[in-house]
Amino acid sequence: MENLLFCLQATIPVFLVMVFGYLLKRMHFLDASFVKTLNSFNYKITLPALLFKDISGSDFAASFDGKYVLFCFLVTLFCITATFMVTAKLSHRKDLTGEFVQASYRSSAAVLGIAFLQNIYGTSSMAPLMIIGTVPLYNIAAVIILSFTGPDATGLNRESLKKTVKDILTNPIILSIGAGILASLLKSALSLPPLPILAKTLNNIAVLATPLALIGLGAGFEGKKALAETKATLLCSTVKLILWPVLFLPVAVLCGFRGEQLVAILVMLGSPTTVSCYIMAKNLKHEGILTSSVVVATTFFSSLTLTFFLYLLKILGLI
Repeated sequence: MENLLFCLQATIPVFLVMVFGYLLKRMHFLDASFVKTLNSFNYKITLPALLFKDISGSDFAASFDGKYVLFCFLVTLFCITATFMVTAKLSHRKDLTGEFVQASYRSSAAVLGIAFLQNIYGTSSMAPLMIIGTVPLYNIAAVIILSFTGPDATGLNRESLKKTVKDILTNPIILSIGAGILASLLKSALSLPPLPILAKTLNNIAVLATPLALIGLGAGFEGKKALAETKATLLCSTVKLILWPVLFLPVAVLCGFRGEQLVAILVMLGSPTTVSCYIMAKNLKHEGILTSSVVVATTFFSSLTLTFFLYLLKILGLI
């Protein structure tokens, strides 16, 4: 019972904040324009501020784990490759192949990853390492797969490739991680004195990240869209929330990962499909119906699956 309460306390508050955001939208305290602005503000300001604070405040050189970053990268690469090969071979709906593949691997690593780690450990120091190993690959793979699939697919071209490289290099999450690493290394090398005024200001911005991001995610929830493409939605959601954690959490344990590292890997494998999947699919001329349905379904069901996997890891003494 103690282990179950620990897991419920780790997951339920996160999802209740999302429910709060959904209710605010339904009660018309928030409108679509505000939610769009809020999500942009979180993505470009508060989440980067939180990541920068956590990394710059730690000894990054001492805490960097190349094995961990490589594990996250290789597992993500396997999930993308395996799903694409199986889906391309078996699917009778070639126009949905790209959307299915992207929605099955692309997690809400930044928003929910940080939220869970903050809620359980009070810090998100492992999230940046997981993000380094996954987010660039998320974007590159999405552009390649979506460019070669779909009703109006023209194949990967120079312009889409340039856009991908630009998006990665200007991604605020990636930039904040890079800036945090640089600040941490400089602080260690030069023995820089603390700057309490700047640190307090940064902290005041960073603490907004998790609640605002969850409110924005909940406010953007559209339940009716989950009824579209029901069969494909349920299959993709099962792959995203259950198959990958079942396959790779034991591998992570065998590799020696524990505690915060293991929770970050669970988020990488089994957290809901990120809303940016829908934006990417629409920008590359896909309908986006399947993607939006999977985002809704995985957001709803992950409250159950993530709690279960956390409970399992807790009773086994791994976190």
